[in-house]
Amino acid sequence: MAAELMTDAASPVSDRLDALTSWNADWRGLRVVVMGLGVTGFAVADTLTELGASVLVVAPEVDDDRARILEVIGAGLLRHPLDAVPAEVVDFAPELIVASPGFHPDHALLSWAAESAIAVWGDIELAWRVRDKVNTAEWILVTGTNGKTTTVQMAATFLAANGLRAAPCGNIGVPVLDAVRDPGGFDVLVVELSSYQLHHLPKSGPGALHPWASTVLNIADDHLDWHGSFEAYRAAKATVYENTKVACVFNRADEATRRMVEDAEVEEGARAIGFGLDVPGPSDFGVVEGILCDRAFLDDRRTAALEIITLDELEPRGLTAPHVVANILAASALARSFGVPVGVIHDALGSFRLDAHRIETVAVSGGIRWVDDSKATNPHAAEASLRAFGKVVWIVGGLLKGVDADALVAAHVARLRAAIVIGADRAALVAAFRRHAPELPLFEVVTDDTETVMPDAVALAAAVAEEGDTVLLAPAAASMDQFADYGDRGRRFHDAVGSMLGGEADGDSAPREPLPGA
Repeated sequence: MAAELMTDAASPVSDRLDALTSWNADWRGLRVVVMGLGVTGFAVADTLTELGASVLVVAPEVDDDRARILEVIGAGLLRHPLDAVPAEVVDFAPELIVASPGFHPDHALLSWAAESAIAVWGDIELAWRVRDKVNTAEWILVTGTNGKTTTVQMAATFLAANGLRAAPCGNIGVPVLDAVRDPGGFDVLVVELSSYQLHHLPKSGPGALHPWASTVLNIADDHLDWHGSFEAYRAAKATVYENTKVACVFNRADEATRRMVEDAEVEEGARAIGFGLDVPGPSDFGVVEGILCDRAFLDDRRTAALEIITLDELEPRGLTAPHVVANILAASALARSFGVPVGVIHDALGSFRLDAHRIETVAVSGGIRWVDDSKATNPHAAEASLRAFGKVVWIVGGLLKGVDADALVAAHVARLRAAIVIGADRAALVAAFRRHAPELPLFEVVTDDTETVMPDAVALAAAVAEEGDTVLLAPAAASMDQFADYGDRGRRFHDAVGSMLGGEADGDSAPREPLPGA
């Protein structure tokens, strides 16, 4: 009887939530608990209070400035460790919970919501439902284990170069809700989505996204400690392809992304568009004799191709690493699906630069290149970085997040001059190196002092690197064991290299391995 009563009582709430598919719907008085007060949580609370909902923010850590603003806009705030369901939340009797991306699916509050038949949304679903506040922009979705931010920035750059009002947003740092509420409005949002954000997205119903185009750039073990299994992580990523209207862009070198497209329920007329570093087939993007080509968005694609740009043109811009070229092809496919001419893409690439800490050359001195790829926070990203160079002194380590790096070590020991292991999870990496390359010079930075980790690592690298080598910071691990974030880790690497070289950098270059067909 209790279960029946709960179901009957919940039906009016469910019906009301189903009807909330517009900024102009009736959100007034809806009782919503918002989990977390980071950038995402604050955007959610700000949006919901503007809509007239009754909002209670619960967070274990609270920024004082945001707390003061919450009071001004009329949202409630509960500072709580969230190690259990707060009594205040139970008393609030929420009709909806909006969870910030960092909360694990088995979190006590989320488990309580499931047991109590309380709906749980993420910020992305909320943003989709209220996307018509200013004007209804099309959405392009980008996810993958690596390369998301670069691809989002490129695609938005290409779209903007063609005169469109385009906003890169989502996991890139700008909440989608802020883009939706921008008074200027946009023609298209290029949305970077993490697996955390995708976890809560429905595949059907009023909260399901219907993107213009979508891509999973690649898929590899990552965040397994959060999702619980690779299968769950993969399933979250695959959600971006659901209901796609025009183009499902997949990685030809990653069969899992092709299967995701094949399994997705898409809108009639949506096309599968492949990208890869090899020669493209009809409906693909690829590389032919050093030329990046589009064989998808032209009438005679079975017998012809459109030239986007050459590898020679990309070389002086630092954009020829294989994984970066793959990102260019994916971003080009997304932009071409929206009608951007290849000439516009070509010209836009002339001024495009990668963000800091993404395969960034810090200095070149004595024929040794020092490269910061601190953003390589998992083995898949580190592998892409390693493949971009010849002989490498590899600075690696940090928090492995439950991922086994043994295969990564085994695959690349032949290109290593030496390895320098940092971070909390050193033991597993050291064991892998000793197992697969017992003769390789191997060094551990054992200090726990954040101030000395990078100076020690750089000094060790300088002692073993030879002319023509690349000293590569590609940690294959998260940074929070010893640094504030990957940016802090990269900046400290920059500083340590600068201090060690003392202004001796020169214009020499270290060799990179060529792309297929280059």
